[in-house]
Amino acid sequence: MTSRRTTFIGSSGSELAGRLELPPGPIVGAAVFAHCFTCGKDSVAAARVSRALAARGIAVLRFDFTGIGGSGGDFANTGFSSNVEDLVLAAGHVTATVAPVSLLVGHSLGGAAVLAAAVRLPGVAAVVTIGAPADPAHIVGLLGTAADAAVRDGEAEVVLGGRRFTVRVGLLADLALAHCRDAAAALRRPLLVLHSPTDDLVGVENARTIFDAARHPKSFVAVDGADHLLTGREDAAFVADVVATWAARHLPTTPAVTSSEGVVVVTGTAHDGLCHTVLAGGHRWVLDEPAPIGTDLGPTPYDALLAALGGCTAMTVRMYAHRKGWPLDEVTVALRHDRIHVRDCADCETTDGHVARIRREITFGGELDAEQRTRLLEVADRCPVHRTLRGEITIETTEG
Repeated sequence: MTSRRTTFIGSSGSELAGRLELPPGPIVGAAVFAHCFTCGKDSVAAARVSRALAARGIAVLRFDFTGIGGSGGDFANTGFSSNVEDLVLAAGHVTATVAPVSLLVGHSLGGAAVLAAAVRLPGVAAVVTIGAPADPAHIVGLLGTAADAAVRDGEAEVVLGGRRFTVRVGLLADLALAHCRDAAAALRRPLLVLHSPTDDLVGVENARTIFDAARHPKSFVAVDGADHLLTGREDAAFVADVVATWAARHLPTTPAVTSSEGVVVVTGTAHDGLCHTVLAGGHRWVLDEPAPIGTDLGPTPYDALLAALGGCTAMTVRMYAHRKGWPLDEVTVALRHDRIHVRDCADCETTDGHVARIRREITFGGELDAEQRTRLLEVADRCPVHRTLRGEITIETTEG
């Protein structure tokens, strides 16, 4: 397996640190792991579960929430809602860079967060909670006198896991508004609930509440003798094996898709909504539509079309300027697409109805004279994608 560092922008605008566990062979699915309250991505449970899933072909991102571990931002300004937002953004990052996310796994408060996030991620096919509280406000009890101090003074310091954190009253109010029972009832996707009967931090009755609220298919597995944080490596290994085995049964069995040189492959499943994965050679990205039509996990098809024209334009003028030895330092191409009536188009051959219009604005940086700038604008129209769009195009469609 391959483990690599990655970063993405979180809900506060800060950079969040993550680690991607990649399978040794073809990627058959992708998952996001949400850690427990203040734990971090490198906890025993997070690492073992992520690696067990990767061994079975599922790429997994485990990451630090805002203000935790290697992630930027201020923990004091975060709350349950921001954790959920971080999760949604993490899923978008994985979908855009690896594969569409079909599984969410959450430990403790992270379990509550994945239940809430799943509602916003229609491509997720299954959810796993580990030692999750049925009511996130349960965390307030763990803060002890710091919770009372935060209510009284607006904020307070608390030591958790040997580290000092600032807790603000906004966090307490945010937790009070979250209800896992409602999220579990609205899930309508396979759910695995894991909990230790001897968990003295989040009692096993929380698992019963979540399990009863959820609809079938659902499963419950008792992690006998384990503590809340799964600090025993044998307990973490057991949970990892159970999650990996269960996930293999419930995730979409979409075969791995590859792309040969010169061929672009676009694929998606019923679970993905309008989000589709694009494969071109060794590159992968996604296309989607903005909410509420889609889930906004990637650019739209028209955005991709404009990007192709813009990229080709910039490359063409840069190569020409380099060949001429001209001082072109920077090229910026801004494009917009719309439709106009034929009567508003002086150069159109079409005589009736509407035509598509692409407006392209090119900015050149560097000490270029007027003649050089004019010539570069002329060269822009010679880029291959521009010529393709302006020429006659034949599209032949067959069933594969």
